[in-house]
Amino acid sequence: MADDGGLSSFQRRMAAIPVAARKAVQPALAQGAYEIADIIESLAPEDEGDLKNSVAVTLAGSTTPPYSQPGGATTVPENMAAITVGNSDVRYPHLQEYGTTKQAAQPFFWPGFRLGRKRALNRIKSAVGKAIREAR
Repeated sequence: MADDGGLSSFQRRMAAIPVAARKAVQPALAQGAYEIADIIESLAPEDEGDLKNSVAVTLAGSTTPPYSQPGGATTVPENMAAITVGNSDVRYPHLQEYGTTKQAAQPFFWPGFRLGRKRALNRIKSAVGKAIREAR
């Protein structure tokens, strides 16, 4: 058998990378989403706690709560996690976030997302990088 100079081993490794990366990213996505959701809950205005209790993390393959913001009831695709606020009982998160003509805005969702985003992205990049290095 002729020596291919390592080409076949390289091709096997390249084929294994996408599979390994998809498997490695799931726990990192979930952990990042839950951390961002905790930040959003801590920033949410609290009257009776309904708004804070409506923050939800939906992982891939599941459906977000109906009437949630942003998005409503949608199925979360693979390699994604959704953080939503609101449900069928709490339908006013967007009014709280952006304000109305009679109430000033009290942003909590997007500031919480921005605060936790960098850490979550770094965790995901690290998990993918590790999976690529270890793919055989």
